[in-house]
Formats: sequence, structure tokens, C-alpha cells
Amino acid sequence: MYLDEFKKLTWLALPLVLAQLAQNTMSLVDNIMVGKLGGDALSGMAIGSTTFFFVLMVFSGVLYAVSPLVANAVGANDHEKIPRIVRQGFWLGLVSFIPAFLLFWNSETILRLLGQKENVVELSSQYLKAISFGMLPALLSVSLRGFLEGTSHARPILLISLAGVGMNVFANDTLMYGRFGLPALGLVGTGIASSIVYTLIFLITAIYVWRCRTEYAIFSELHRPDRSVISELVRVGLPICLTVAFECCMFTFVTFGMGLFNDDGEQLAAHQIALQSASFTFMIPLGIALATCVRVGNFAGSGDRESARRAGRVGMFTAVVAMLPGVLVFATCGRWIIGAYIDLTLPEHENIIDIAIVFLQIAALFQIVDGLQVAASNSLRGLKQTRPAMNLTLIAYWLIGIPSCIGLGFWLGLEGRGLWYGLTIGLAASAVMLTVRFEKDFA
Repeated sequence: MYLDEFKKLTWLALPLVLAQLAQNTMSLVDNIMVGKLGGDALSGMAIGSTTFFFVLMVFSGVLYAVSPLVANAVGANDHEKIPRIVRQGFWLGLVSFIPAFLLFWNSETILRLLGQKENVVELSSQYLKAISFGMLPALLSVSLRGFLEGTSHARPILLISLAGVGMNVFANDTLMYGRFGLPALGLVGTGIASSIVYTLIFLITAIYVWRCRTEYAIFSELHRPDRSVISELVRVGLPICLTVAFECCMFTFVTFGMGLFNDDGEQLAAHQIALQSASFTFMIPLGIALATCVRVGNFAGSGDRESARRAGRVGMFTAVVAMLPGVLVFATCGRWIIGAYIDLTLPEHENIIDIAIVFLQIAALFQIVDGLQVAASNSLRGLKQTRPAMNLTLIAYWLIGIPSCIGLGFWLGLEGRGLWYGLTIGLAASAVMLTVRFEKDFA
């Protein structure tokens, strides 16, 4: 029966994995193309993109409840509830956009208060203002993705994500380097390009749902907020939001911590290379985890707890196995990876290369635990056990991970290496605690 569940999970997970890889490729392309602009631009991108994705992930947290709630409704054969869930996700996305937009347009002051270098502050704040207009369509897309994931229609997500990669490359090249008579906007061009692409992705997804998933009538009665469904979304989604925030805070803390060391931004640039590379491989277990959430949610909605437990176990095992190639690549192919971002032959890049190789080797250590923690977290999400996951990640990341980063990076003087070792410790703690909590739910 485990083998049968593995086959069904793989069938659902494969397009989600490819879609996550395609979506992350947009960020990867951004970093590779920005890397050609020099170390300062890459450092600015490090702070700017980290800030943007931190805010996007946190404000998307409540909307991540759409997928498990839709999956539960499918399992309970309550199809009337599905469009109500998605519509209220739109309302929450619209409300979330307002503070996010204001935050980005005041980022220059905030970054200075956080002690970042002046050149990094200027570049990062310009990037954040440019990409801020893509926040609303990005948030609205989360609800539509949750609907498609929860109803097991993952292949449109893949195709749209692949189209997004092509659009991103074209828009980046046009606006960053100045094509077709347009001025070369550099890092700002990257932000504008991302805003355009997020908008197009939302519109394409909305048109698909409107034309091809007509049985759900998602876009009817949008003007009517549904308090009961909003309340359920917030009840399930707020702990998800905080769970995401706790993890993102740890990674954001490390990024900003890199900017405090007394160097020429070399550790920050190296960190961005290693983190973007690790983020790319993380898309594989994330896609598996999203599929696991749907499988567990379907069984939980139908009352089949034993099958829900089996689906969670298979998902966690598959996520761990999927990370093994990443361990090998990061441990042995550091220079090849770094060469995709910066010119290895330039003397001014030597320190960045040496530091990034060390960071990638440490990233190899946390690949497995990173895959396990995201699968375990999504298994609990499928059971709507989001509050326990929130509490455990608070302990793992804020009481174990961040203090480990501070102790190793600053107190023991290991600087960037210490911060990355702290990340590994926090992720390992999260993986163990979330896995144990999932098993306890069935004891």
C-alpha cells in the first residue's frame, strides 16, 4: 500500500516540483543576470530579493491555507465550499498588499536602521520600489494556485510557470541591459521585469480558471465577503503565516547579518550565490511537500486517518531521498555552480569564490533536514494541525537556530560560516520536532 501511495504522490508531485523549479528559475535568472553587473549589484540584490521574498512569503502565509482547505473539501465531497474558499483568499490577498506596498516604499529608511552599507541600501531600496507593484498579483496568484493544487490540477501550474521563466528572461534582458531603444536600468530593471511577469502570470492563471474550470464559478460573487470562510482561512492560515515567518526570519537574519561584517560585501555576495543555489534545490522537496499536503488533506477530509498517516510518511521519505543529489552536487561542484553567477577569472572575485565554496559545502549538510522539515510541516498542514507546527518552528528557529547563528557567527567569530552552521542546526531541530509531532497525532 505504501508503494501505491508513492505512485499516486509522484503523479501529483511531479508537475508541482517542475512548477516550483520553474518559478524559482525566475529568481535564479535574476541573480545570474544581476551577477554580470558586478559584486555591488549582487549584494544589493541579496538584500532586496531577501526582503521581498520574506514579505511575500509571510503575507502569503494565510493564503497557503487555501490548498489544504480545498483538499479537505474535495475529500468531504463538499464542492460548493471550494469557490467560496478561493474568493475569500482574494479578499485576504488584497488586504495584505497594502502594508506590504507601504513597507517597500519605506525600505530605504528601514535598511539604514538595520545597519546596512549605504551602497547596498540605495540599490536594494530602488529594487524594492520597482518590484512592489508585482506584490498584489503575486498574492492573488497564491489563491488560484491553492485551488488548482487542492483539486489536483497541477499541470496548468507547471505550464504557466514555464511560460513565466521565458517572459522573465525576455523582460530582464530588455530592461536591465536596455534593448529596443529602452534605457539600461540595471537592478531596477530586474524589479520592473518581475512586477510585469507576476502580473502576467496572474492574468494567465485567472483566464485558465475562468475558461476551463467553469464548474466552480470562482469569479462569481466576488463582491461578497464570506465571514465564516474568512474566519476559517485565518484560523488555519494564521499559524501557517507565523510558521513561515519564523523560518524566513532565520534566513533573513543571516542575510542581514552578512551585511554587518567588516569586508567589501564579499561574504554577502557569496551568501547570495549559495542561498539562491540552495533555494533552487529546495523547490524539489517543496513540490513534494505541497502534493503531500493535498494527499493528507484528501484523506483527512474523508475521515481515513490511516491513509492520511501513510501519505504523510511517504511524502517525508520521498522528500528526503529527493535531496540526496543536491548533497553530492553542493559538496563536489562548488566552482562550477559559482561560475554560473560570476566570472571566475577576475581577480576581484577570488575571495567571493572561496567563501561561496564553503557556504555551498555547509548547504550540502542541511539539504536532507531541509527536505524533511518542509514535508513534515505540510503533512501537519494537510491535517489542519497548523498551530502545533507554528509552536515547534518558533522553538526550532527562534530559540535554537537564530541563537546558534549569533553564537557561532558573532561570539565565536566564525562570521559567515557560523551563520550557515546556525541555519543547519535550526533546520535540523525543526525536522526532528515536526516529524515526531506528526507521528504523535496518530498515537
